[in-house]
Amino acid sequence: MANPIATFDTTAGSFKAEIFKEQMPRTAQNFIDLANSGFYNGLHFHRVINNFMIQFGCPHSKDAKSPKAGTGGPPHGTIQDEFLDTAKITNEPGTLAMANTGSPNSGGSQFFINTVHNRYLDWFDKSTQSKHPVFGKIVDGMDIIRNIERTQTDPRDRPFTPIMVNSVTIEEA
Repeated sequence: MANPIATFDTTAGSFKAEIFKEQMPRTAQNFIDLANSGFYNGLHFHRVINNFMIQFGCPHSKDAKSPKAGTGGPPHGTIQDEFLDTAKITNEPGTLAMANTGSPNSGGSQFFINTVHNRYLDWFDKSTQSKHPVFGKIVDGMDIIRNIERTQTDPRDRPFTPIMVNSVTIEEA
């Protein structure tokens, strides 16, 4: 069975990501449920760092200038970390990974899209404390991701020109 495809319609253009539902069932289903509920619609990319990643999914980012953007999570709270020996997927360019506070089981709605190979964020890399499971990968529109990555940001890594996600739709296989 093929994995679902998420289509992100943003003010910077559209891109698509395969969601690894078979490999990362808990994390993927959490993302799919939030997308299907409309949770992500109207949120802004709140952290953009060139040659690193772009981050999204904080409910406080509905207001792109909110000082709380980057601190919130989903209405149902956090999810359990998903570290499966059968799904050791590295944080390579174009992958979607669950963001967290650095504490165990603190992921929820925020995720980031890697723009370079961030191996040190792999949960299975024993040389680091960072643990960010990958649950998807861009399959169309990496040029849009690159454009977002290169946008000018303020000292807090927020885009000067807000980039909003109008909608995220899921196409089940």
